[in-house]
Parts: sequence; C-alpha cells; structure tokens
Amino acid sequence: MRSSLVAGNWKMYGDSASIGKLMANLRAALPSEPGVDIAVFPPSVYIARVVEGMSGSPVAVGAQNVCEQAGEGAFTGEVSAGMLADAGCRYVIVGHSERRAMYQDSNERVAQKAKQALAQGLTPIVCVGETEGQRDNGATLEVIAEQLQSVFAVLSIEDMRSIVVAYEPVWAIGTGKTATPSQAQEVHAFIRALFAKKDEPLAKGLRILYGGSVKAANAGELFAQADIDGGLVGGASLDAQEFSAICRAAE
Repeated sequence: MRSSLVAGNWKMYGDSASIGKLMANLRAALPSEPGVDIAVFPPSVYIARVVEGMSGSPVAVGAQNVCEQAGEGAFTGEVSAGMLADAGCRYVIVGHSERRAMYQDSNERVAQKAKQALAQGLTPIVCVGETEGQRDNGATLEVIAEQLQSVFAVLSIEDMRSIVVAYEPVWAIGTGKTATPSQAQEVHAFIRALFAKKDEPLAKGLRILYGGSVKAANAGELFAQADIDGGLVGGASLDAQEFSAICRAAE
C-alpha cells in the first residue's frame, strides 16, 4: 500500500528569525509519529539550518531545485545533487511550474535533474501540470503525457520506482483556485495509467501528489481520491497549524 506524503514548498520566503519560529511551531504542531511522510523544502541557503533544526522530528528536508549536471564543475550559481545529499537533503523538487516558466526548465532538463538526484540517493518530486490556456483548449492530458515522456526516455523502470510525481495545475498555484477533486483525480488516474504501460507494479506503488492551493479546508476531500497520495503544499506550509492540519488529512 502506498504511504502518503505531504511536502511543504517554502519557495523564496523566510529569514533566520521566521524560519526558526516556523521550525519550533512545526515541532509543537506535528505528532511525533505521524501516519504520513512529511518533508519541507526551504530556500537553499537555509537547508543546513533546517536539517539541524528538524533533526529528531518526523520531518525530512528537501531542496527546491538541483543542477542537471553530474559531479562538480564550473556551473556558477548551481548546486549539485551530491551537495544536497551531503547537506542532509532526502528529497528534491524538479520541474516546478515556476522553474519551467521563469527559468526555462525544459522537459529534457527536468528529466536530467531527476536522474542526477537519483544517482545521489535523493528522491525527486517530478512536477507536471498544464496552464489555464492549455486546459481551456482541452490539452491537459496531452501536456502531461509530453512532460512525462522525457522522464520515460531517461529513467529506467527501477529508477522510476524511486520517484514521486506531483500534478500541479499551473492555473491553481498561488491563485486561490483549486482543481475539483474529480478534476484532480482524472489527471492522477491518467498519470498512473501512463506508468502502468511501462510496468504495472511500478504504477501501483507510485506516489502522485496534488499541488495547487492545497489548504486544510480542501485537503481531506482531495486526499480521499483513489489516486491522490498527498500534497505538494505552497503557501499553507508556512503556517505550522495549517500545515499540520493538512498532514492529518493525509493520514
């Protein structure tokens, strides 16, 4: 049976004081033995501090991005998968819609980032999703299939057993809009079916998260869907009580 995962993407928010307070509040709000996997993704400059601050808690730490290049090299401003693992990360987000739109992360680059993460023992959370225009044009499933095709081209079946996929409709990120549970379930079921064409056991074990204005108020109904295995949470993850309530909804 698949275990649920709730991932809190802190994006480019916080400073030393606010992150220290958030970690203390998370420790107080979250149960010591939750029935769900939990991870948070701070800005890269605070990763080491959050790894230390959440040590001994049920909260794992991940990075919001990773370089697609292997090993070390003259890649100014980038951070390698090996560096992230060395800093204590267990997860990394690749292909978030903001990275795709603002920083030209192509499908091929996203797949390479996932490959480098896996090579260093990190679990990549591979994000896919359509814009509002693409949904309005009826192209949602076509867009998702194209984004995942690059992953299928680079990763082996065994590799894919160690990834997480996050469906994040771009039109629902930070907008207050949320896909209805049925809309989200339709896409999650489609994603699982794509993986099933590669390997049925792989598809059954694949964790697929929903991301897009997830809140405590809508989490329970979303997570009740058959193919939704947790959430990639944005703004609500910066509020310990709200994030804790989302985690409880996923249990």
